[in-house]
Amino acid sequence: MTNTLLYFQTPNLDIVKDSYEWVPYLTGFGATFIILLAIYLIANKVLEGVTKNSDSQITKKMLSVIRTPVILLICVIALWVPLSYVEIPELLTQTAKKVFSILMIAIFSWMAISAVKLIKYFVLKKYDIKQKDNLKARKVYTQFRIIERVLIFIILIIAIALALMTFSEIKKIGVSLITSAGIGGIIIGLAAQKVLGGFLAGIQIAITQPIRLDDVVVVEGEWGRIEEINLTYVVVNIWDQRRLVLPTTYFIEKPFQNWTRTTSQILGTVFIYTDYNVPFNDYRNELTRILKSTKLWDGRVNVLQVTEAKEGSIEMRALMSAEDSPAAWDLRVHVREELIKFLQKNYPNSLPRSRVEINGSINDLKDVNQL
Repeated sequence: MTNTLLYFQTPNLDIVKDSYEWVPYLTGFGATFIILLAIYLIANKVLEGVTKNSDSQITKKMLSVIRTPVILLICVIALWVPLSYVEIPELLTQTAKKVFSILMIAIFSWMAISAVKLIKYFVLKKYDIKQKDNLKARKVYTQFRIIERVLIFIILIIAIALALMTFSEIKKIGVSLITSAGIGGIIIGLAAQKVLGGFLAGIQIAITQPIRLDDVVVVEGEWGRIEEINLTYVVVNIWDQRRLVLPTTYFIEKPFQNWTRTTSQILGTVFIYTDYNVPFNDYRNELTRILKSTKLWDGRVNVLQVTEAKEGSIEMRALMSAEDSPAAWDLRVHVREELIKFLQKNYPNSLPRSRVEINGSINDLKDVNQL
């Protein structure tokens, strides 16, 4: 009976003993945390003092971005350091080290992603994509948007791989999978062919840039602007506010129209159909007057040509230029309306008409009228 009582009393004494062993650990944690936090605050104040009178916002932005992950990193280091000199059960120590390792990987990944976004922010800050002639800005925006997504994807993959490698059991499983992954790899490769194709197409678009952000395109018979370019899909904002979502491979494999490939400037056309007796020079003068009276015309192109002559009418084409496609559309609508008004007001007899010629005498015409 006595031995039994002693057996149950011994663990209680060990627990009390273990509770005293946590005191140096907590002391070490507190001391390490205070030292590291003091170093961080001093460094932060020094950097703020150096950049206080500077116009550059790089340091200030960087400090605000990394503040949270750095504080979390200090906490993890402060929790980790005392494990090396404090006697704590081995199982608990190993578990804590694995958890801290994963947290460190997550924090460094967070800092790396923040650094990528910070670089993108300061590079794109120099370019204004809202300008009329924004070709260079759209090039840089497109490249950095896709490069950012690629780098974040790579950082996450590396972080997950490093986190999994902290478990020895997973290492063994990985080795066994690699040795027997011949057929499985072929099957997975075939299944993921389209996914990898889309991923590579996204990278190819970032490098070769057949399309850029805010490009005006005509795809699938729809006119719109490139709103988003992702690794696997592209979003086109159609003129009536619908969204057309296409895989990135579409812009590599299929033909499409890009109206702003090299410049935002574009030509617009208006077709007018009249009778044969219309005076062309009057129409040319009227076109010049209309174009000079509107700010939509950029002053580059002003041409009126007869492009077709049919049995009942002729076709005149007015060619004009504008700074971008929205302005060209508004200019075409305005010019078309003004030219039709000019025709109605000054030459109403020159509207397209159908002619019928009847050979015969006046009596024959009377008979026709009676019918």
